[in-house]
Formats: sequence, structure tokens, C-alpha cells
Amino acid sequence: MAGSRAQQAAFDPDDLCSNPSGEPWLSEIVARRLSRRQALRTLAAGAVAGALAPHARALGAGPTSLGFAELKAGSEPVHRVAQGYRADVLLRWGDPIFPSTPEYHPQTQTAADQARQFGYNCDFIAFLPLPRGSTRSDHGLLCVNHEYTNAELMFPGVQRAEVHEKLSEEQVNLERMAHGHSVVEIRQVEGRWTAVREGRFNRRITLDTPMRFSGPAAGHQLLKLHGNGVDVLGTLNNCAGGVTPWGTVLIAEENFNYYFHGRPGRQPYAASYPRYGIGGTAHYAWWKYDPRYELARTPSAPYDFGWIVEYDPYDPQSIPVKRTALGRFKHEGATCTLAPDGRVVVYCGDDQKGEFLYRFVSRRAYQPGQAAANRDLLDDGVLYAARFTEDGLLHWLPLEFGHAPLTPAHGFHNQGDVVLDARGAATRLGATPLDRPEDVETSPRTGLVYLMLTNNDARREMSAVCPRAPNPYGHIVELTPPGDALPLDHAADVFRWNIFLRGGDPAEPSHQADYHPEVSADGWLTAPDNCAWDPQGRLWIATDGMEDAVGRCDGIFACDALGPGRALTRLFFRGPVGCEICGPQFTPDGNTLFCAVQHPGEGSTFDRPSTRWPDDDPADFPPRPSVVAITREGGGPIGG
Repeated sequence: MAGSRAQQAAFDPDDLCSNPSGEPWLSEIVARRLSRRQALRTLAAGAVAGALAPHARALGAGPTSLGFAELKAGSEPVHRVAQGYRADVLLRWGDPIFPSTPEYHPQTQTAADQARQFGYNCDFIAFLPLPRGSTRSDHGLLCVNHEYTNAELMFPGVQRAEVHEKLSEEQVNLERMAHGHSVVEIRQVEGRWTAVREGRFNRRITLDTPMRFSGPAAGHQLLKLHGNGVDVLGTLNNCAGGVTPWGTVLIAEENFNYYFHGRPGRQPYAASYPRYGIGGTAHYAWWKYDPRYELARTPSAPYDFGWIVEYDPYDPQSIPVKRTALGRFKHEGATCTLAPDGRVVVYCGDDQKGEFLYRFVSRRAYQPGQAAANRDLLDDGVLYAARFTEDGLLHWLPLEFGHAPLTPAHGFHNQGDVVLDARGAATRLGATPLDRPEDVETSPRTGLVYLMLTNNDARREMSAVCPRAPNPYGHIVELTPPGDALPLDHAADVFRWNIFLRGGDPAEPSHQADYHPEVSADGWLTAPDNCAWDPQGRLWIATDGMEDAVGRCDGIFACDALGPGRALTRLFFRGPVGCEICGPQFTPDGNTLFCAVQHPGEGSTFDRPSTRWPDDDPADFPPRPSVVAITREGGGPIGG
């Protein structure tokens, strides 16, 4: 996720929308395809393949299969969860994850400490059972991304606009070490989760971690301008991610442009930089102490980032790999599924206004239990961008060198060129601009795919039948691959698409919101961002931006995806003031829901915080991004 609207504005005064595509935006296509009455009829009917109808009937005859009493919406300095549930803070920014690491204290923390402590702004969460290959739900590895830092909340005496003047080299290095990824062994004891500092798999992945490039861009001349084209250090702005069928973790690199300062000069390879927001004043002061982040000294360094990184959480010595075949853009995540023939399909959103939805399809099939055969599956395949049409079809456009117009005549000389500028290639092919495409998740029950479109206040003019221009509230698109039975054909060239819900207040006509007609005054949402599926096949939606749009704290909402309770969203959990909620993740048994509370207190400062969550220490502890473990009192499945 790109952070809250306030954070985006602070980081990026232009609130980037850099796509020059002349293709109609999805909003315009929706307007031409559906009237409001037709959209509501589609929601009620749940337009899905006939073969999936038994799943709809299995949800029962009531309006919803959810059994919890809905939480009241609001805005407070603390978190809240539905009655009958407990939300325990499991890991906080600065918590030691190794035995010899000192406890966090804001006045004494160092960069060396931070490299061995839980990082900042936790985001994507994966739960990998221990031992490997098991389905245990009480013992495992928690793998967590750390997207970015808020210096004004980390350090005393700093305002957001003062980072270039006030941050010392030690503070900059601490920020750098607060980025990346954490692997922490966790165990449930007598119903409560705890981190195991002595866990032999515990690991911090930072900007100092050696990595390598693989796939079509490995060894490319643009990567050789500042290195050998294969070896690279570190990862940053790690947003959402995914888990492969063979048990490795994929972590996304999103807003990498925020870190590079200045202008690259007249470099021909920098022609695509404006499209990625590269150039100008950086949002971080790293360039003052490290030439990698100053474009005048290392103008090609931005090509190190914008990739999907794969690593093995069960091997702390493994070298993470940047899989370039999945393209370079502002990756929100990387959700894996399988086609009927066993090929691996990875869905990725490009989280910026007016950008595209992508899909990667491997050339070879996944082989269960064959680690060596699966190790490099993501290096060889086809990357696609999505084109939505008025007739309800989604066409996947292959980003393959030689496929017109991806030819030397248009600046593409090999597949490395294509993946290095995936945005430019997708634009040439006519992909459809979207409203901040973020998480993309596949329902394990039905095989349908759900795309979170968070919001877009730069949307183009729409017709009178769909007057959501701008769109500050976001919506969710449902994609249906062909097939009469599971697994559906996720590698097919053409899908069908439909609007699942449109965010906003259904009681406010100007919002043009669409849900189940029985959604309550507390149950509607805006800014859908991440999502997850519980074992019952219900959709859990985390939001990013409700506080800015409608004055309510962000939270987690749940609903049925099929049946009589389709799109009847209910508020289950909400975070403290200033935060967004990220990374919802269930244990295999569905009895624990983990989520990340990112940037609590955003919009305030270390010295005058709007909350001191989760420590509530009035002395000198600032708000701390944290992972929360939600369980049911007395045990049992989340949601009832």
C-alpha cells in the first residue's frame, strides 16, 4: 500500500499519476457497461460460474455466515476488536528478535540495534508452519515486511519537512535498518502467542543483505552501469507479498522512487524515470551520506529496485533473489496460484493512480516435493498486463519482446528491456489504467480473483450513470477465470470481470456506494487495500485511508463472497488513530488472524503524538507499528 492519503501528500506533493496512456480508464468502462441498477442486480445475483453455485448454497440461508457482533466505527487512540475476541500485540517496532539484542528504548536505539530488532511500519504478513511442510497452527514463522519509516515519529525534535536538515548519519542508518523484512519464530502457549527470540530461523533482511538478480534482466547493461548486473545489496519499501506453493516467500518493492534525490542528468537510460516518479527532492535524507541515493553520483541506481524478491524462510543463510521476469514497477504484492496444468500464476498490482494489473505465468509446471525443480520457476514465463473491455471481458496482453509493439522500433531490444520498463511496455500494448491496484487475492474455495482498487482522486471525467470522478472511496473488482471446476484456468487469455462492491457510505447518495442492501452504518468501508480468505471462504478486507476520507479509523471488514450475504461487510477490528491496517493473515485452522498496524499516530510527531499505542507510555515512548494476533475468547474459528 502506498500509505494513507496524508502520508502520500507529505511524501509526494503531486500525488503521482504519471501514466500517459490514452486508453479509457476502468471507471469509464464501468460507466459505459453498467447502470447503477444493473450493478446492484449483479451484486445481488453474485454473477459467478454455474459450477460454483454449490459453494453459494453452502453458506446457509441467513443474510450472512458471520457470527460476530459488529464493532462500532469510530476514531480513538487505541485499537478495538469485536466482542468475544482478544487482540494481543505480538511484535512491536524495536522488539529484539535475537537473544543478545538490547530492548528498544527511543533515546538509546542505534542502527546496529535496529538491524537485530523488529523493523518499522510492518506490512505484509505470512505464517509458515513449523516444521516445514506441516499444517500446524500453533507454531510457525511469522514473515513480515517493513515498508517505510516516519522519521517525525521515530526521533524527537523532527518535523516531516525537516528530515534533510536535521537527521544525523546515525539516524539515517537507523532508518535504513528499519526497512526490509523480519522472520520471527512464534509459538502459541495456553492460547496466547509469543515470539521466540532463540528461534534458529529468526532473521532480518535489510538494505545490507546480499542478493542477486535472476531472469531476463540479470546481467543487463543498465544494471552493469553501477555493478556487475547480478549481485545487488538489499531491498526497500517492502509492501505486500505472497507465498509460493513450494514454501518460499515473495516480498514486493513498491515506492522505490521516494529514496533517490536530484536529477540523473542527460542519461538516455533515464528517459523512463518520470513515469516512475524518479527525480527531484527525495523523501529521505539518505543521499546526504550514501552516494547510491543521489542521482548525480549514481544515476542508474533506481534500477536496483521495483522487483519481487524471493527467499526461503526456512534457511536463514539463503540469498534472496530478485525475480526480474515478474517485471519492474511499484509492486503491491505477489499472490500465487496454480493453473490446471500446474503452471504457476502470480498476480501483482502496481500501486499508483492510473497504473495496471499484471499477471505472470510460468512456462514449466510446479512439481510438488521437488525443491530443485521448483527453485527457479519464476525466472521463465510470460508477464501480462490486463485490458478490461465494456463487454465484461478481461484480456491478458503478453509483455514479450518481439510482440508488436515491443520491438527495437519502440526502444525494446530484448526481454530485459521489457521487464525493466514494464509500465512503458504495458502502456504500448493498451492496458487499462486503474485506481491504485493493490492487493490481488484468489479465493481458495471458488478460484475467483479479487482486486483491491484503493482510491483515485485524479480519475478522469465519467458519464452520468457512474458519477464517481474523483473516486476517494475505492472499490473491489471480481475476476472470473474460465473453467467448469476447480482449479479454474488462471493461465487463460480471457477472463470475465465484475464489480464486487463500491466503497463509501451507502446512506450518502453522492458516494454512489454499492454493497449488500443490509450493510449497517458501521459496516461500510472506504479504501480497500489488503485482503485475506478464511477457511470458510469469507473475504476479510483491510483498509488504508478511511480516516482521511470519512473520519473513521481504518480497520478489518469481513463479508461473504457468495450467497445471500454477498458483499454484506461488517466491521471486525479497527486500529488506533493515524494508522492503516495491513497484511491480514490466518493460521491454517482459521483460529488466529494476524494483522499489521502501520504508522499509528501518523500526522503527529514524536514530541506531540496523537497516540502512544501500543505501549501507552506517557513518558517518552512514541507510537510503534506492531503486529496484532486476534483470537477468539475460549478458542475457535475467527468470524464464527
